[in-house]
Amino acid sequence: MSKQTGGISVNTENIFPIIKKWLYSEKDIFLRELVSNACDAVTKHRRLVSLGEATESAAPYRIDVRLDKKARTITVEDNGIGMSEEELKRYICSIALSGAVDFINKYEGEGENGKNGIIGHFGLGFYSAFMVAEQVEIHTRSHTGAPAVHWSCNGEGEYEIDADDREEAGTEVILHLEKSEKEYLAPEKLRAMLGKYCAFMPVPIYFDDGTKKEDAEEVPVNDVAPLWQKPVSDCTDEEYKDFYKKLFADFREPLFYIHLNADYPLNFKGILYFPRLGNRFDSLEGEVKLYYNQVFVADNVGEVIPEYLLMLRGVLDCPELPLNVSRSYLQTNSYVAKLSAHIVKKVADKLVSLAKKDRPYFESVWSDIKPFVEYAALRDEKFRDRVKDHLLLALTDGTHVTIDEYLEGAKEKHENTIYYTTDKALQAQYIAMYREAGIAVAELDGVLDTQFIAAEEAKRAGVRFLRVDADLAHLKEGDATENEALTTLFTEVAGEDKLTVKQENLASTAAPCVLSVSEESRRMEDMMRMYRLSAGEDGAFAFPLDMTLTLNLNAPLIAKLSALIDTDRTRAVAVATFIYRLALLQSRKLKEEEMTALLSEGYTLLGDLL
Repeated sequence: MSKQTGGISVNTENIFPIIKKWLYSEKDIFLRELVSNACDAVTKHRRLVSLGEATESAAPYRIDVRLDKKARTITVEDNGIGMSEEELKRYICSIALSGAVDFINKYEGEGENGKNGIIGHFGLGFYSAFMVAEQVEIHTRSHTGAPAVHWSCNGEGEYEIDADDREEAGTEVILHLEKSEKEYLAPEKLRAMLGKYCAFMPVPIYFDDGTKKEDAEEVPVNDVAPLWQKPVSDCTDEEYKDFYKKLFADFREPLFYIHLNADYPLNFKGILYFPRLGNRFDSLEGEVKLYYNQVFVADNVGEVIPEYLLMLRGVLDCPELPLNVSRSYLQTNSYVAKLSAHIVKKVADKLVSLAKKDRPYFESVWSDIKPFVEYAALRDEKFRDRVKDHLLLALTDGTHVTIDEYLEGAKEKHENTIYYTTDKALQAQYIAMYREAGIAVAELDGVLDTQFIAAEEAKRAGVRFLRVDADLAHLKEGDATENEALTTLFTEVAGEDKLTVKQENLASTAAPCVLSVSEESRRMEDMMRMYRLSAGEDGAFAFPLDMTLTLNLNAPLIAKLSALIDTDRTRAVAVATFIYRLALLQSRKLKEEEMTALLSEGYTLLGDLL
């Protein structure tokens, strides 16, 4: 057999059913595509006028979307470039032949798509009309003065072309809806679609739901010059805040914003906001709206915004995005990766700038942004390297310091050691003892803090994070003379608990004893809790902790208890048991039987005092 060549042919009767059902992920997109085509028609005419190849339009450019419930039609009309009969046959009667691409190649040069405001690319958008229409009509007249043309096509792909009486340049597309698509006869439905997909298209769009009065003032449904298209120097703080509230219907002002404007090599614009969270239980999922030449594409495209910045809200307009045919998701390529990396860098740069230029405000919003900054630092080493010098620690006295500032202040008393609390109320006694010793305590009570401090220890050679109940080395005062009877007593009352009893002279006399758990043991417990590996039925943990009970020989209560051992051992056991339960209470949640015993022992001791 001799070698043969040829081209793939597609039969209209085979491709139209596919277009009607599968061309786009959502049928609502048909309106976006038709209005986008109308925008392109206006953009092309503007370009030709600027080149001296067309006469400027006598009327202001506009797009009209009209609903006629009685006739069951939706009309999209523009006063743009229009089409001649030849152009209509070429671009409408041929599937996937893009007039936009032809225009770009002729007047802009190859490789310029995305830099000229032209939206169309694949030559398929017009056919989305057949997803909802049983018949589509076009009335069009070219700006060149060529005779007007009327085109009509049914849902099977059979069309007719004849002369038309349209006088003005432009195009009118009329959709005769299928009976099953009655939802698109609801004005509120079309308004919502225009609000979602066309809110920022660059040509004024007017919607007529069939109830408009003749003397009513016309107001476009879109903003042709959205804030992200303006130079940063022309935008005010109030404008940024108002834009945020309008876009996301959030009455709370954002914490801060980042205006992005990249020309080369990425070419994109946008505004990103850090939202203000009401409390830690607020939804952490943000919403970044992706646009293509001011046309809405999608929310939260994961390829562009990394999941560790999931709290961001805002808009990104990327006219060079490698979109798929339906413009509903991205084709993966190096441009997307570079875009994502650039956004991450800009977020890190904004945090650094805020920390340097307005430290008081940076501290005031730290509790809101801390979970996200920590998560990003854990997931992206480059991000962490950019912000590492400005990672804050919130101290129990209400102030903030960077990690480096804390370590600098700790050089004399506890070099390379950062003391922290995970529960300011539960560990109040420990915090008070550290405060008396002049040692600052950081609050690390977030869900990511355990992983975060472990990562920081790995990055900062020799630095340790110790919870306040993990180490008492800097709370001691002189050498202690141990009383073996006290050790025996508390070992007895601890029962089956794995417990080491020690005696020390602590600087503070307030606490008769403190219970400490080694940092390594407690972190293992945290990890077990995270993976739900050792929780008992009551939520208490069965993991055997390495606990140490330190008796404070400087505390008056321990001195009295020591004397009581020889005179009334039964009472000494009762007092020691109650003291031990209180120490447990400061360290963790008590089990049901432990809480019952604590209350019973307390009532008994109170009764003995009466």
